Formats: sequence, structure tokens, C-alpha cells
Amino acid sequence: MQVSDRFHLWQGLSKRVGDIAAAHRSCLLPAVPAPEAAPPPPNPTASSDQADTRGRRHAKNLFEAVHAVTDTGISLHAAAHQLGLNRRTVRKYTRAATWQEYVRRTPSRRPTSLDPYLEYLRQRWEEGEHTATVLHQEIVAKGYQGHYQQVKMAIAPLRRGLPIDTPRERPASPRQVARWFTTAPSRRGLHATEALRRLLEHCPELDQTHEPVRQFAAMLDSRDATLLAHWLEQLATSRLPALVSLANAIREDQAAVVQGITTPFNSGVNEGRITDLKLQKRIMAGQAGVPLLRHRVILMALLRRRFP
Repeated sequence: MQVSDRFHLWQGLSKRVGDIAAAHRSCLLPAVPAPEAAPPPPNPTASSDQADTRGRRHAKNLFEAVHAVTDTGISLHAAAHQLGLNRRTVRKYTRAATWQEYVRRTPSRRPTSLDPYLEYLRQRWEEGEHTATVLHQEIVAKGYQGHYQQVKMAIAPLRRGLPIDTPRERPASPRQVARWFTTAPSRRGLHATEALRRLLEHCPELDQTHEPVRQFAAMLDSRDATLLAHWLEQLATSRLPALVSLANAIREDQAAVVQGITTPFNSGVNEGRITDLKLQKRIMAGQAGVPLLRHRVILMALLRRRFP
């Protein structure tokens, strides 16, 4: 009896979702929320109280020291020798109109899984909850899967009276979109749920794809292939090449697919053996022949039977 493997059926559908997302990349960027308005740039003529960091103080001190020497009319070489600086550094600060031009700017950090919860953390902080452990437990209940230490580091600026900085979110990749589609709604985090909602609003093709994906997931969960024929017809009339090709491929082996959905058989054991074989081959890295490989594979099979 021919039985299609459920994992490979689900993997094939996930790949088609990625193909659709890749074909409609223009929808991914508009789905990203607009960043908050950036603070106004510092005024070059502002007072020295803006030098509140080590980098700003360093730039300000160098600028003042260089101009105090070079404004007397001595050469750059003599000024560099007098200040104990490199000549290029002296020339750079001499040409600068203000010391703010050479302040080292901190590079923008990459978005993290905690970013969707930063606003909640700020709100709870203003309400009086300042314990990182409690805040971590609260956002875990909302879907956060990260570590407590990340929450502790995130609220550290709040303890110093500084705001939490939320960077601009990056557009989702086709692979990430496929992961959102194939993850059960109950297991999606807050960020994934909100990002997927915005994506479906901006891309009709992905919105059209989402429902068939969840329908197929329901068939696999319930082991019921009654709606498979209707589902294939829905794919065939979707006018999306990736889904049409998937429907044609499944129809060529529809009986085996029905068995794969409705029966408990799968190729997990075979996949495990293949993984063992590849692992042993890579560990040996071509340093031994087939007899040793065969011996190691047999030992691995024996250990699997003894310690399942």
C-alpha cells in the first residue's frame, strides 16, 4: 500500500507558500509598520550640557583642545606634536565647524523577539511594576518565548530614566512568511500574529493562500481526507501557479496522499536511519572505508533499540 508521508506533504505546501511570498515581495515592505518619528537632530550651537556620554565628552574635549592650539596660527604638525595626537586627527578637528560632527554614533540595533512587547513593558513600568521577573512572566503569558535576561536588559534604561528604543521592523522574508502560515494560530507569538495580520491585509494573494493552508492543517490534525477533493479544486482554481502545480502533483498520487492523511504510517523511522547514516559519514569525514562505516551504523542501530 502506497502511503505519502505527512511531513513531506506539509513541507511541500510550506515551500509553495514561500514561493508565493517571494513572487509578491512588493507586498512585504508595505506590511511593515511605520517607524515612530525620530527625535530632532541636536543643535550645533547647543550648550555643552549635551555632552552626556563618554563619546560626546571625548569629541568635545578634542575639538576644544585642537582649536585652542591651532587658532594661534601654528602648523598642524606642531599642534599634533604639542597635543600628542596624530596629524590626521588634528587636521580633521581643525576642519570641523562643531564638535558634534565627529561624535561616534551608536549603530542601530537589530530587531529582536522582545520588540513587540517593549511598549507593554514601558506601560507596566509607568504603572509601578519594576520587577524584571514579574514582567517576564507577564509577557510570556502573551506569547513571548525569550529569556528573562533579555527582559532585564531591556528595562535597564528605564531604571536610569531613559526611554526604551524600538527599532524599525524589517520586512519579513519569504521563509519567515511560510513559517507564520504553517504555525498553528495557538502557537504564534504576539509579534507573528500581528505581522501576519498586516501582511494579509496588504497582499491579496497571500490572503488567498492562508485559508487553504489552515484547511490542510485541519485535515492532517483530524486524519480526515473527506474534503481533499474540494481542497484540490480550490487550489486548481486559485490562479496562483504555485498552488496549481501543488494540486496537479497531489492528484497524480492522490490515493497515496489519502492514505498518508488517514493512516498512522509515516517515514519517520526511515528518515531517522538516513540521518544516522549521514551523521556517521560526516563524523568520519572520509577518513575510513565502508567496513568501518557499516560497523558504526550497526552499533548505532543497536543503541537505538536498547535506548529508544
